[in-house]
Amino acid sequence: MRQFSRPKLLVSRCLGFEECRWNGMSIPDHFVESLKPFVEFITPCPEVMIGLGVPRDPIRIVEARGDRSLVQPETGLDVTERMRSFVAEYLESLGEVDGFLLKSRSPSCGVRDVKVYPQAGKSAAITSKGQGFFGGAVLERFPHKAVEDEARLKDFKIRENFLTKLFSIADFRTVRESGSMRELVGFHSRNKYMLMAYSQRQLSVLGRIVANPEKQKPGDVIAHYASELCKACERSPRYTANVNALMHAFGHVSKGLAKEERGYFLETVEKYRASRVPLSVPQSILRSMVVRFGDEYLMSQTFFEPYPEELITVTDSGKGRERR
Repeated sequence: MRQFSRPKLLVSRCLGFEECRWNGMSIPDHFVESLKPFVEFITPCPEVMIGLGVPRDPIRIVEARGDRSLVQPETGLDVTERMRSFVAEYLESLGEVDGFLLKSRSPSCGVRDVKVYPQAGKSAAITSKGQGFFGGAVLERFPHKAVEDEARLKDFKIRENFLTKLFSIADFRTVRESGSMRELVGFHSRNKYMLMAYSQRQLSVLGRIVANPEKQKPGDVIAHYASELCKACERSPRYTANVNALMHAFGHVSKGLAKEERGYFLETVEKYRASRVPLSVPQSILRSMVVRFGDEYLMSQTFFEPYPEELITVTDSGKGRERR
């Protein structure tokens, strides 16, 4: 069974940790709860940490002449500079972190779906696609980390990509901390098929970095690898790339299979290609073959288990599975 590094994950405090929302409530989140045995949480609430009470009058983002401010319409309080100072100081002192899970639509924590208004008084929003002051700063300062909001993680594909990226970044953190080329080679080797599914091009780039033809110092090689690794995981794998990874791995064990076994696996891959079964079905069949033949190299591949299987939700809605 694979041993996973424990990611350091920053989560908005209101997502089940404390009743700190503007209305004095919290929002219990099943996914956050499921993460507790596997991650190390950091749980700030920016609004409370700048001195706003619980409960409190809501705040909103107001844009006038291109400038955005953070105000409390009921009281007329402007907390823009207070929030900006807090965000800059907090993120500067945050230290090592592997990912962020932030409250959606929050004027402080939201990362992509925050309402922005033309004035503090009653008015319709001019956009619902803004970024909160804290969430926007996270995206700017940590563009390659695993960053999502809890609403988007209801989508199977987005959640799968978030978890894969989160645990991969945490795993690579141990490589950086070791400063060892041996650890880097091991990381690259066991992630070959996962990286192949994300980006064949980036897999080649990362392979050249590991080869280190210029004989650079380990620290420089690891830093270079880290920057290219982040690029590889920016987008979810396309179904064609997953099929490519499946077929490459299948090539290692296919010669030992009966004709009927090979046919059954290839038929299942076609079902996945046609969106009739999820990726986990051909993966599971292939993994059983790998175990059967005792192929240690393939058994070590994170492609078959990129994150703890306890985090797979059997009752998933299926949203996101159809997108190609």
